[in-house]
Amino acid sequence: MTAAKPITARKLSQPSLIQGLQRALQLDFFNDLFGNKDVFIEKRPPTPQSPEHGSSVGSRKRQILIQDQVLEYELRRSKRRSIGFLIADEGLRITAPRWVILADIEQAIVEKQQWIISKLREKRELAKRRIRATMRWEDGAHLPYLGSHLTLRIAHQGRTAVTHDAEQGILQISLPPDFDEQQLKDRVQSWLQQEAKRIFNQRLPIFAQRLGVTYHSMSLSSAGTRWGSCTSQGKIRLNWRLIHFSPAIIDYVVAHELSHLREMNHSADFWATVESIYPEYEHAKQQLRQHASADLPVF
Repeated sequence: MTAAKPITARKLSQPSLIQGLQRALQLDFFNDLFGNKDVFIEKRPPTPQSPEHGSSVGSRKRQILIQDQVLEYELRRSKRRSIGFLIADEGLRITAPRWVILADIEQAIVEKQQWIISKLREKRELAKRRIRATMRWEDGAHLPYLGSHLTLRIAHQGRTAVTHDAEQGILQISLPPDFDEQQLKDRVQSWLQQEAKRIFNQRLPIFAQRLGVTYHSMSLSSAGTRWGSCTSQGKIRLNWRLIHFSPAIIDYVVAHELSHLREMNHSADFWATVESIYPEYEHAKQQLRQHASADLPVF
């Protein structure tokens, strides 16, 4: 699902709620890439409630004319205090308080139309990329690795083995003649995770020394929406799928997480800390934002 950062379109009746939400999101590194956060517009409940303010629950498909095109959306009613916009796999989903009238909901849609149309377009492109990027697990397939690719070669042998020819860019997987696709996937994933751990453990000490910090440990993550995390105890988790990306992107995520040992937030001071040990971080950050999970092999 795709969404955007919270915005405010009208006077907020619960500023402490928004502040609390912002604090909760501060350490949620890269969730804005693939995350599920709502865009919301907060409204004051009417006093007294008029008959036109429905109290129905559940969901309902509706349509509205936006920029000369019919936009279909799913409307859900709930006890929440805000109008939430979410781009789901099925399209636009809106969750609104029970007391908000339909006219106000559609006015909110009009106000957010540019964001909605843009995100729906991105969702369609993502679906197309997912189809194009579907990897065929067979001899000669290309596997993304460190910003380039390896060519898979399958050798039919009695024992299972993996051989990496870095000069030729070949990853040879030896499997029994009666192997199935999942066995091939498991062997490739296991090798990639070993490579990720090796490279991460090489890069972390370099940037930790530059920053003058000490981290407690590093472990691999398989999170679907986060590339890394860091606790105040210095426990760092890095997504093993970073091994698909260029060394510059890996270094950026490493520098990002280590910088949290100085600033446990995403403030201006935090980004200044990142820049102090990785001056090219903005370029690498933009490169990472251009990638999506649809570009990666499915294991």
